[in-house]
Amino acid sequence: MVCKAFEVSRSSYYDYRRRRSVVDAERVVLRADVSRIFRKSRSSAGSRMITSMLNDEGVKIGRFKVRRLMSELGLICKQPGPHAYKQATVERPDIPNRLNREFSVSRPDQAWCGDITYVWAGQRWSYLAVVLDLYARRIVGWALSDRPDAELVVKALVHAYEQRGKPTGVLFHTDQGSQYASRLFRQRLWRYRMEQSMSRRGNCWDNAPMERVFRSLKSEWIPSLGYRSIPDARKDIGDYLMDYYNRQRPHTFNDGMPPVVAEEKLKILSGIS
Repeated sequence: MVCKAFEVSRSSYYDYRRRRSVVDAERVVLRADVSRIFRKSRSSAGSRMITSMLNDEGVKIGRFKVRRLMSELGLICKQPGPHAYKQATVERPDIPNRLNREFSVSRPDQAWCGDITYVWAGQRWSYLAVVLDLYARRIVGWALSDRPDAELVVKALVHAYEQRGKPTGVLFHTDQGSQYASRLFRQRLWRYRMEQSMSRRGNCWDNAPMERVFRSLKSEWIPSLGYRSIPDARKDIGDYLMDYYNRQRPHTFNDGMPPVVAEEKLKILSGIS
């Protein structure tokens, strides 16, 4: 009677019931893959990122299907809304804004950005300094300390300098933080033959790539209650910056490729040794 009322043949109805009782093994595997990547990202990966990471693993799947599987699994990514930045025009006369928002550069180690943020660890605030290469948005140096002083940013700079093979002629851009304007930091830049650039006062857009790194770190990775100790924070943040962010996480700027993969590919295409 129901089939007749809805003008559906009885054979179609029984075929539908039969297909519902059969387990779709391929879909089960895909659901497991989506769930695995979502957990690995600490609930931060959306359908676009999961699709890109699965494709990198050799799994052929589209974003629409990933979105459906996420809905079936009840997976909702955590991403903060847009942030309203203040506008300002005041520059330091001795350290002008030489980068001037030219965030797309033609080669590695041409322009780096640096900044400091805070992390709750061991029942107190700790401070994280990071150095970013603008070429493929790769993290090239970082340091963590319980004091937000000039030594912290120098340690991050030294880490980047050593890891990248001691490059010269780098343009190093930061905000107008006192640590970056200190004599200790500026002397280290001079020793490394690097040129300094500073954002205009109160203008976060002038250092937008670094702001984006910290936004991703805090929204995707750092536990909501912080870390039990500084060693725990150092290990976990290091895993994110140098492994997950650099080598696994798709980056929009790189057309969905992780920074390390994009840097190597761009270097080959550009003939950079």
